[in-house]
Amino acid sequence: MTDTDTDADDADAQDGQLIAGWHGRYYEDFAVGDVYKHPFGRTVTETDNVWMTNVTMNLNPMHFNEAYAAETEFGERLVDGTFVIALAVGMSVIDVSVNATANLGYDDVRHHNPVFHGDTLFAESEVLSKRELESRDHVGIVETELRTYNQNDDLVLSLERTPMVLKRDHADPSAATPPGWPEGIGTQPEDL
Repeated sequence: MTDTDTDADDADAQDGQLIAGWHGRYYEDFAVGDVYKHPFGRTVTETDNVWMTNVTMNLNPMHFNEAYAAETEFGERLVDGTFVIALAVGMSVIDVSVNATANLGYDDVRHHNPVFHGDTLFAESEVLSKRELESRDHVGIVETELRTYNQNDDLVLSLERTPMVLKRDHADPSAATPPGWPEGIGTQPEDL
């Protein structure tokens, strides 16, 4: 590396800036009828199923007894449905509830098809309704339908989800303090 290369590298470093990442949607960002296809499909493993079954003390042998499950109409163990719900909701957080102050309810939960070890799940949410609250001016209620599909485009789960979402002017998002970060942690604009 020459002295000229070093000078150029130093100049580039001085031009650095703190760039805001995705801060999630605020109440104002939701529009009825919009559909958000959540990023990152997730393959369900046997470990996921065994862990969830054991942690929740789900004693249905369909989830942990291969010999038993082999004799059923499915011929193999099924993934615990509560894991599928938790995974689907988790996949939707990036688009629907990063800025939620509360989840008010999960309604109309339906398991449409079984999930097996090795299935890859994908989730999307459709905005069904939104409304402001007279009692709380800093949030609004957003109702969504969460749909989850496997790698074969089979609908495996649907549910309605109702988070209470923060309004943007009450959030004061910034590159230095994104959702979940306390003020002053990590790189600050004055550090660059």
